[in-house]
Amino acid sequence: MGALQWDMVVRGHQGWRLITCIWLHGGLIHLSLNILSLLVIGIPLERKFGFVRIGVLYLVSGVGGSVLSALFLGRYMSMGASGAMFGLLGAMLSELLVNWTIYNNKVVVLLLLVLLIVPNFVLGIIPHLHVDNFGHLGGFLTGFLLGFVVLLRPRFGWQERHQLPEHLRVKSKYLPYQLVLFVTALALLIAG
Repeated sequence: MGALQWDMVVRGHQGWRLITCIWLHGGLIHLSLNILSLLVIGIPLERKFGFVRIGVLYLVSGVGGSVLSALFLGRYMSMGASGAMFGLLGAMLSELLVNWTIYNNKVVVLLLLVLLIVPNFVLGIIPHLHVDNFGHLGGFLTGFLLGFVVLLRPRFGWQERHQLPEHLRVKSKYLPYQLVLFVTALALLIAG
């Protein structure tokens, strides 16, 4: 019914399953956990960056999770939005790194991300839970790289540069490390 199965994607030429599996869930608890995660993670990101950026990030991360899952879980079926959710977490981490100078509570934000990410990966190790850690990892890596590209913000003072005295004006829109991370992530996404 649209779940991710390697043989259906490869032998059955049903590539659409890489996308449709993102919107399927394995029960009410699975659906509830993904909705809760989306409320906690997705809404704040959408408020900060807009629905287009976060929508693209969510969809591409979900497909990235599906691809890695299909590559490593060949005979198993997979479904759920966890890859896309982990993509949002990866994007949050890359956004923290690329906009490091903007945050006042860097350690608190980093600790919050670790507390969200690590337990979910640990749950994937427990065999009888049937959690697709490859989908999580693929979504996280895709979101992490894509976050450097789509969540880049101008440096502090760029918006107000015309209102500041000449000696305090910011000359470039982005810091050098932001540009390096942007170009590196874009190259990895294209190569991947």
